[in-house]
Amino acid sequence: QVQLVESGGGSVQTGGSLRLSCAASGRTFSGYVMGWFRQAPGKGREFVAAIRSGGTTYYGDSVKGRFTISGDNAQNTVYLQMNSLNPDDTAVYYCAARSRPGIYSVRSPSTYDYWGQGTQVTVSS
Repeated sequence: QVQLVESGGGSVQTGGSLRLSCAASGRTFSGYVMGWFRQAPGKGREFVAAIRSGGTTYYGDSVKGRFTISGDNAQNTVYLQMNSLNPDDTAVYYCAARSRPGIYSVRSPSTYDYWGQGTQVTVSS
């Protein structure tokens, strides 16, 4: 089993920045993809960003150019640096991880086997 614990959420004003962290513990895995999703009230889970173990990154259109995902393989930790935040970014942010090989889309929630509990990000105008 893998446990994912997010941290770093909070409240900021428009234009501010936050850095989310996701620490993976439990079974150590190699060859993985880790991602961030978010869910606003009344909306579905939206893909934000993902990173493969080799370092390839992916971003959702709404965050491209503002958010940066990075990973520390040694620490099994993934970060999401969020800049130029606006009220549309308000949501619960979830970290997710996949450790199985296969053919999959990093943008689909069904790709991931493990999920964190979520951390709230609130951006006020």
